[in-house]
Amino acid sequence: MSSTDDVTVANPRDEHREELAERFRAELGDGLEATFIRPGDDLWLRVRTDAWRTLAETARHQMGFEYFCYLSAMDWMPSPYGRGEDDPTEPPQERPTAIVQGYTGGDTRFQLLARLYDVRNHVGVTLKADVPDATMAMDTWVPVYAGASWHERETWEMFGITFVGHPDLRHMYLPGDFEGFPLRKDFPLLARMVKPWPGIVDVEPMPGVAEAEEEEAP
Repeated sequence: MSSTDDVTVANPRDEHREELAERFRAELGDGLEATFIRPGDDLWLRVRTDAWRTLAETARHQMGFEYFCYLSAMDWMPSPYGRGEDDPTEPPQERPTAIVQGYTGGDTRFQLLARLYDVRNHVGVTLKADVPDATMAMDTWVPVYAGASWHERETWEMFGITFVGHPDLRHMYLPGDFEGFPLRKDFPLLARMVKPWPGIVDVEPMPGVAEAEEEEAP
């Protein structure tokens, strides 16, 4: 999918989401980088990094998106370890190395993603912003959506993205002295290197299949 500074709309039309996109553009101005509409399904918005907090305030206070669904991150770099389901007995496959950020594009390896919902008009939006490679820091959404606190803590812990202004950024899952960020594509998951997920080399057949194969064997 291509992205431009204008609204990118796939056919058929979705006038309600097109109107939403234009309202966001009117509120955010050049802070809104790109939009994408999949008719009858969803609206994606990508904003400049410095407009991430403004996007939350605009969505809640001007646009009526009061329900916070989730916030997380995406590491768009292809994994240098391949896929966990690859057969380790076969030669490694050639894989693309280019970073492709999906709908609405982007310029950095990491992006924040969030989902908000307007419970009155029964419509949701998916929101994105580039995370600066140099600082790996973004403004917190906690003063706007209190429910973002847990999600930002998890994103910080798993991806190494700092949320400036977060009131309680601390570990939830990992030991305090843990090194590395497990959801980054280049984090070595040793368990999968020893035994590729989901266990290609020793997958057990479904009940009844093994017996049938034994009966058919010469």
